[in-house]
Amino acid sequence: MANIKNEAKTEQNLDENMAGSDVNATENAATEEAGETEAKAEAEAGTTDTEETSEDAQVSEKKDKKDILIEELNDKYMRTFAEFDNFRKRTEKEKAAMFEVGAKSIIEKILPIVDSFERGLATLTEEEKSQPFADGMDKVYKQMVKALEEAGVTPIEAVGKEFDPNLHNAVMHGEDDSMGENIVAEEYQKGYMYRETVVRYSMVKVVN
Repeated sequence: MANIKNEAKTEQNLDENMAGSDVNATENAATEEAGETEAKAEAEAGTTDTEETSEDAQVSEKKDKKDILIEELNDKYMRTFAEFDNFRKRTEKEKAAMFEVGAKSIIEKILPIVDSFERGLATLTEEEKSQPFADGMDKVYKQMVKALEEAGVTPIEAVGKEFDPNLHNAVMHGEDDSMGENIVAEEYQKGYMYRETVVRYSMVKVVN
């Protein structure tokens, strides 16, 4: 009987040990599975972070390239605008210079005609000046002079003025005690200016 009891007790202990082992194994398996799940989750999170960091870097790189491109285009625009502005100013200056040259050339051809009118009218007597032909010539002369003045052509003052080499061309020198030093006494040919430029110098006599 004692042996039977001992055997039964031994079997009971074995069953209990086996049951305990199964529980421990189950617990260990659950723990391992939880660890694997956690590690997997951390790995996935790390991968996500890496991907986000990579995407941020790519976006930042794209932004940097975009900014560089904008700066390059803006620099090209500013250079082109500056070149065009310089070209416009240079063209306007050249056009103005060409106009000045053309205008002066025409004025130089008209002035001898004005001189002829003046010399012809100066030879007329008072009686001749009253005749219709002479009156018509005088009107044509005055009309021409007015047109030149409206175009910017003005006569240079000479007689009684101090000699100025920038305006006068001295072709004769004399002495006159009644006048000051270096004074224009006579004018042989009238000089003219077109705006600020001398078209023809006055041909004069300077005294003292």
